[in-house]
Amino acid sequence: LVEVLIVVAIMAVIAGGATILAFPLYKESRIKTAVIGCGTVKQAAELYQNLDGTADQCPTIQDLVNSKKLDGKKIDDPWGVPYKISCDQGTGEIRVISAGNDRKEGTPDDIRDDFKPADIKRVAQ
Repeated sequence: LVEVLIVVAIMAVIAGGATILAFPLYKESRIKTAVIGCGTVKQAAELYQNLDGTADQCPTIQDLVNSKKLDGKKIDDPWGVPYKISCDQGTGEIRVISAGNDRKEGTPDDIRDDFKPADIKRVAQ
């Protein structure tokens, strides 16, 4: 009986150590997935503007789904919140934003389509 308890304790320690090592990698992988998703939505929005002749207005996620430029299953970020599209009226630049882990817009953990690896590391911390 004592040997079984020792084995179970050793397994618990190993599982705890693996969790401590794996969780930051899981968080970073969700951020990378969100960056890729933002890029996909941005490409669909640019395609919508160029092909459908609506360069003067900013498309919505629903516009992209209705025009079949974006799959309806890919409108949410890894945290289950729909991506947000914003357009700069002066330059016409399209930006796609994910609210990030806290699911609130305008916070430091927001993820954008133009993130670089350093930005991903910063948000993952």
